[in-house]
Amino acid sequence: MRTKAEAERNKEKKKIYKNILIMFGAVGLLFVGLIGYGVYWAFFDMNRLPTGDYLAEETSPDGNYTLKAYVADGGATTSYTIRGELVFNQKRKKAKNVYWNSKEDNADIKWIDSDTVVISGHSLDVPNDKFDFRNQ
Repeated sequence: MRTKAEAERNKEKKKIYKNILIMFGAVGLLFVGLIGYGVYWAFFDMNRLPTGDYLAEETSPDGNYTLKAYVADGGATTSYTIRGELVFNQKRKKAKNVYWNSKEDNADIKWIDSDTVVISGHSLDVPNDKFDFRNQ
């Protein structure tokens, strides 16, 4: 038969093991989260795209936005890519990348209305939509 002291020790051991398990689980979850964010940042973040050479630009009918297109040459082993940058003309906001497509060396930009632009056949509702060929 167990004594009261043995029962208390077993209870303390279980409590310690539970706390250690929770701590390892939290550290593991944090590690996986950091690795996931690192992969996103390194390979999918549109703010890290190459700048490229200026190609063309079109301003929206109401003058609120300008879409500038740039062509980027990835070198001998990759094809040309087009980067579309949305510039906010009326607001003091930083320009943002809204279009990134590979195997293109020309951009056909047409504004449908004040908030809808078609870039080489891809329709975007600005300022919220983005097109990135890596996510297709």
